[in-house]
Amino acid sequence: MTDRKPPGVNFESWVDRQIREAAERGEFEQLPGYGKPLASIDAPYDEQWWIKDKMHREGFAALPPALALRKEAEDALEAVHAARSERQVRSILTGINEKIRAALRRPPPGPPLHLAEFDVDEVLRTWRESRTD
Repeated sequence: MTDRKPPGVNFESWVDRQIREAAERGEFEQLPGYGKPLASIDAPYDEQWWIKDKMHREGFAALPPALALRKEAEDALEAVHAARSERQVRSILTGINEKIRAALRRPPPGPPLHLAEFDVDEVLRTWRESRTD
């Protein structure tokens, strides 16, 4: 616990001294992310960044479940294009197809889903063709 600010000492100089002494003791060196760049340093400023970050950490989505699944399906196709092996492609498609199958059995609230399971063989054929070019 930190000490109370002594009377008559400028608040800013007292805080600066606390920080300097903590740095000298090495208390900032074992923090998570020490020495790594901030993840969102190049992102445009968003006034509600902290709300979005908190929602992400807590597992909440700003999108309705149906739209979030559509976005996840788009991301899965992008991941397929970047995949290095057929095994990776199959793994990605199997994972997203399971989620789509579950959503088709019990549609999530919100807008219509408008998704169908990916044809793994067809996507693999397209993936192979893109590799031979």
